[in-house]
Amino acid sequence: METSLVFFSQLSMCEPKEKTIFKLIHGSGKEEMSKEAKIRAKEKRNRLSLLVQKPVFYDDTPSSRSGQLAKETRVSPEEAIKWGESFDKLLSHKDGLETFTRFLKTEFSEENIEFWIACEDFKKSKDPQQIIRKAKAIYEKFIQNDAPQEVNLDFHTKEIISKSITQPTVHSFDVAQSRVYQLMEQDSYMRFLKSDIYLDLTEGRSQRPTNLRRRSRSFTYNEFQDVKSDVAIWL
Repeated sequence: METSLVFFSQLSMCEPKEKTIFKLIHGSGKEEMSKEAKIRAKEKRNRLSLLVQKPVFYDDTPSSRSGQLAKETRVSPEEAIKWGESFDKLLSHKDGLETFTRFLKTEFSEENIEFWIACEDFKKSKDPQQIIRKAKAIYEKFIQNDAPQEVNLDFHTKEIISKSITQPTVHSFDVAQSRVYQLMEQDSYMRFLKSDIYLDLTEGRSQRPTNLRRRSRSFTYNEFQDVKSDVAIWL
């Protein structure tokens, strides 16, 4: 009899604990369900807001970019026609050089003209320290392997520059500049004369968007060894 009383007393003592545990478990479960419900509701609101929003269009398409490049230059048709007489006349004219540079940007091949311009600036250097500093900058940007804007030069020309870069002179890049000039004259210049950017200028038409071209295969100097140019290379 006493044993039965002890058992029931223990059972009654355990009961509140079990109820407490039950409440804790089911209470936390309700809280988790409440949190999940809130998250789902928030996701639904976000999806609805996206559906309601007006689409935003960015005018950064290839055609818009090239069109903007073309519209920035204003020259007379007579002047533009002169650029077609020779590559030298194009580069010797400020607007011609600017327009040609913009054209090359539409083809993602502006490194050639930028190298040529850098060489023109380099040859005007007088101070020995300035010559060394500029020569190093040109070499690292355009000449060395995997340079950020590496120009397409034959191995022999690059080797000569690499050996002389420690003691550069204002003529260190003359041969390379000549090579790049010929490549542009025989390749990019020919396409430029047929481009909408140039033809619109010669005919006095308002500039129209021109689709960007993917980078074309760059020719090496060796492919033009049989081509003799009588155009002066330096301005």
